[in-house]
Amino acid sequence: MRILTPDVIVYHRESCHLCDDVVASLSQLQKELGYKIKPIDIDKDPELNKKYNADVPVVMVNDEVIFYHFFDEKALRAVFSI
Repeated sequence: MRILTPDVIVYHRESCHLCDDVVASLSQLQKELGYKIKPIDIDKDPELNKKYNADVPVVMVNDEVIFYHFFDEKALRAVFSI
């Protein structure tokens, strides 16, 4: 996958321990891989809530889902490898 933007979108919700874990793991690799983490709370948008309610956290790059629920370092590194 070719990187068009260094943004990693994290669809999440408040009080979600899986979401917190994924954001913490993303933060650890952020400087190395050079991306920005953009969290979006699905509970503030009815359409996002309907779409991702059972799947949070959802991590996306360039409008493609990289992983759901649990951090996947291998999948993330594959996206950012050249």
